[in-house]
Amino acid sequence: MKTVFIDGSAGTTGLRIAERLQQRDDIELLTLPESLRKDPAARREALNAADVSFLCLPDAAAKEAVAMATSPDAVIIDASTAHRTDDAFVYGFPELTGQREKIQTAKRIANPGCHATGFIALVRPLTEAGLLAKDSRLSCFSLTGYSGGGKKMIADYEAPENAAALRAPRMYGLSQKHKHLPEMQKVCGLTEAPVFCPVVSSYYAGMQVTVPLFAADVKGSAEEIKALYRSYYNSGVVKFAETDENGFLSAGTFAGNDGMTVSVFGGEDRVILVSRFDNLGKGASGAAIQNMNLALGMKETEGLAL
Repeated sequence: MKTVFIDGSAGTTGLRIAERLQQRDDIELLTLPESLRKDPAARREALNAADVSFLCLPDAAAKEAVAMATSPDAVIIDASTAHRTDDAFVYGFPELTGQREKIQTAKRIANPGCHATGFIALVRPLTEAGLLAKDSRLSCFSLTGYSGGGKKMIADYEAPENAAALRAPRMYGLSQKHKHLPEMQKVCGLTEAPVFCPVVSSYYAGMQVTVPLFAADVKGSAEEIKALYRSYYNSGVVKFAETDENGFLSAGTFAGNDGMTVSVFGGEDRVILVSRFDNLGKGASGAAIQNMNLALGMKETEGLAL
């Protein structure tokens, strides 16, 4: 029986991880009483006692927790932004070439950001295969459900008095300094970060990330991109999908699911790459559990909703 501690279990990511793990008989959750949830000594003890600890914390608190975890056997999976571009951490996207093997032996794993997951899933295979130049100037439109904003945003969207004001989609990250941009650029090997337009809308969960391309900017056809995705993604968690929904694509299709699809649409001149998943699934908690399974030598998809 493996032991797991969730530091920051009251947030949306931590709650979803706990919900998934409570259904398993091969995991024992180590929990702290409410009075000790933020106590440094109690947290330190749990971080060093557990086989795996998830950090579902603000960046500063995550860095503090990593410093507390001194046991050489303790695996830390950080769901914050703090270590996603830190070379001392393995980036927790198993489907990327070589990452699964690194995660299996890692003690420090950085869980990807939700928007970043969708962008990287689409772009990294192309830069890796040489179909897209690393100095390409890209743009990305990403639509997410409001659960990605945490407890405060959930409360705002679900408050009856705010219903009219929040009914329409809202763009944010207007400064082009969104916290996911550094990992999007680094993991894809790009010389420049994309122009990024994240949008939150009035539905609970689900994400749809779109990268538009002019065919002239790709060293290959749409059919070649499709063939690449088919061969690149074969884990069962990320899959290539060719179908739409009667000419539409819903961002909420994968709510409650831990998988992802990548798709290619468009014509000869213009192509759109689309990834769809749950911002709390493959975009957060599902990815964290997938990484935990690999780090503990378990079946990669154990406990995932696929």
